[in-house]
Amino acid sequence: MNLFKKVLFAGTAICAASALAQSCGSSGQTTSELSEVSVLKSPDGNLSMKFGIAPDGSPMYSLNYGETAVIRPSHLGYEMRGVLKAQKIIFGDNGIKKVDAKPCWSFHDGFKVESVDTCSFDETWNPVWGEESEIRNHYNELAVNLVQTASDKKMTIRFRLFDDGLGFRYEFPEQKGLTYFVIKDEMTEFAMGGDYTALWIPGDYDTQEYEYTVSRLSEIKTKMEESFCGNSSQTPFSMTGVQTSLQMKSDEGLYVNIHEAALVDYSCMHLDLDPATLTFKAALTPDAEGWNGRLQTPCKSPWRTVQVVDNACKQLESRLVLNLNDPCAYDDVSWIHPVKYIGVWWEMISGKGTWAYTDEFSSVRLGVTDYASAKPNGKHSANNENVRRYIDFAAKHGFDQVLVEGWNIGWEDWANCNKDDVFDFVTPYPDFDIKALNEYAHSKGVKLLMHHETSSSSRNYERHMEAAYNLMNKYGYDAVKSGYVGDILPFGEHHYGQWMNNHYLYAVKEAAKHHIMVNAHEAVRPTGLCRTYPNLVGNESARGTEYQAFGGTQPMHVTILPFTRLNGGPMDFTPGIFEMDLSKFCSNTSKVNATIANQLALYLTMYSPLQMAADFPEHYEQFADAFQFIKDVAVDWQKSKYLLAEPGDYIVVARKAKKTGKWFAGGVTDENSRTLDVPMNFLDPGKTYVAKIYSDASDADYQKNPQAYVINEQEVTSESVLPIFMARGGGFAIEFSEK
Repeated sequence: MNLFKKVLFAGTAICAASALAQSCGSSGQTTSELSEVSVLKSPDGNLSMKFGIAPDGSPMYSLNYGETAVIRPSHLGYEMRGVLKAQKIIFGDNGIKKVDAKPCWSFHDGFKVESVDTCSFDETWNPVWGEESEIRNHYNELAVNLVQTASDKKMTIRFRLFDDGLGFRYEFPEQKGLTYFVIKDEMTEFAMGGDYTALWIPGDYDTQEYEYTVSRLSEIKTKMEESFCGNSSQTPFSMTGVQTSLQMKSDEGLYVNIHEAALVDYSCMHLDLDPATLTFKAALTPDAEGWNGRLQTPCKSPWRTVQVVDNACKQLESRLVLNLNDPCAYDDVSWIHPVKYIGVWWEMISGKGTWAYTDEFSSVRLGVTDYASAKPNGKHSANNENVRRYIDFAAKHGFDQVLVEGWNIGWEDWANCNKDDVFDFVTPYPDFDIKALNEYAHSKGVKLLMHHETSSSSRNYERHMEAAYNLMNKYGYDAVKSGYVGDILPFGEHHYGQWMNNHYLYAVKEAAKHHIMVNAHEAVRPTGLCRTYPNLVGNESARGTEYQAFGGTQPMHVTILPFTRLNGGPMDFTPGIFEMDLSKFCSNTSKVNATIANQLALYLTMYSPLQMAADFPEHYEQFADAFQFIKDVAVDWQKSKYLLAEPGDYIVVARKAKKTGKWFAGGVTDENSRTLDVPMNFLDPGKTYVAKIYSDASDADYQKNPQAYVINEQEVTSESVLPIFMARGGGFAIEFSEK
């Protein structure tokens, strides 16, 4: 059943909310009441954006798809802190306190239009890696130059309208009277055109690792509590707050997505809904003092994005977020490359092994604790013998790299201790010979993939970063997986605040100086920065495969992430689990909610230039014929074609490999089994291909029979249509060979 259809019912309260929302904007203004109106149309003419000034001088915009209102008249602007810092000290009976010497001031009303600039832009650019080798960047632009008459302060709001949506940002020119300033609140609104069906996760300043809830916008508040689950760090902020990228669908069949692009030196944006008017307002992640940003002119905000298309496949094919980012910042990108890897990781995630070397220490001090005399716990996975086993497997089966977690000292008290000096990122445990293991890997044509867990102590990571990257250069590592588990240090900062966003990008830029690629986990959700900094080859930043070992994740999750989390950049999802029952090899009773065919499909539907085969070597050897697809599938693509899709239900995609020109296809489904007629129209006309199809067996089921699959071959052409069965929680994968 279509999940969007599941929530389409005629509830009185919902109908009333929808009627209210369609009758008025968040402040009751309509387009006809605005002055100094400018109209911007998309290149194909389907989208139109109107900008105008409300009677109180508030800048406002609206967005239509044809005659359908997608965003009703919505406010723009800021509320600013009165002074740069609290400067007035008050003495009283209740003690001493500091307050701002001046009140906060409005930068969202009292404006007039000073001038308007327009232009059109059309280019094709080539990403270093990606879902395709060429991306068209085609938009019409409107830049509205505003001045606040009472203060004489200036601001530009720049709009870019593409065929698939709108991007806009705030720009603050260098000017007298506005140099350093602090954001109290960003007043940006998105007044939705109806009570859309949404796929959402709770607004949270510290984690994105939630499963999705499907509901009407008007139902978010009532479903908020049940949408929560535990995490090592979380800070929900509102009963109506949700995160971007927010995927929605209108009753008219429009697919609408709100996100942001080019998040640099700024706080991450969440969305807070007013249920009465169905209006979202920007909710920035605050800093340790509760303020939402500290800026210096000239400066600009990230782009706020509203993608609008009439087909789900078009949403998946949209490159709007990437196009709103700056071109590549590096002259030389020859050292950046896709990676297919395995790792000493699932052992610790599942509970079979451990990151820590010993159980003797409850407290560790770097440079003081004597590991040489400590008794090994016998469960430490990152030991010489085990790592060599993974290296041998990688070399035998053609994998590029081997990730090893738990190689470095400090894991005995790393988590939930708010520990500053937690890791030094250079000192290995006694049973991990970093020199010998790297030499062994290189002798077999394999590299080790570095792991830097920071335990969210960003200051500690920065003071050790140069030494850590130098160590990687010394031993031939060219990629690092970093992690930010737990509450952020400095205390009071959040994972998605300005401070940490600057830290994440600092790590990427410093890594580039060492020709190192970065895959950051628990970091801020991507906003297309991989275009500018292509050594940012991946992020986690969502609920990934590891949660299958923490009680499981519902099958529809992987049919949603490409619409939401992957909108801003690739995810290191870590697929490829073949043994779904963890109790067969350890005390963990969790089960992976997927079939083997589903896990194969994820190498196509969950795009990433960094692809892990996450399971144990022995499980792949047990299912060697299915494992062959993981070995064969490419990780870098010349062309991608989304064939069938519905958020929360299913996704089918075909991709053409960049190096070989070979086509692959894959599809996933939710908790419902289904047979889809998959068109082969992406293949070259006039040619015959042999399709090697990895699919669910007729009796496969993610709960009852997840390891049942079949492999068969069939001749096809571009005119063929293949009916393919997907079991509950299942999928399929296809490799095409030209005959």
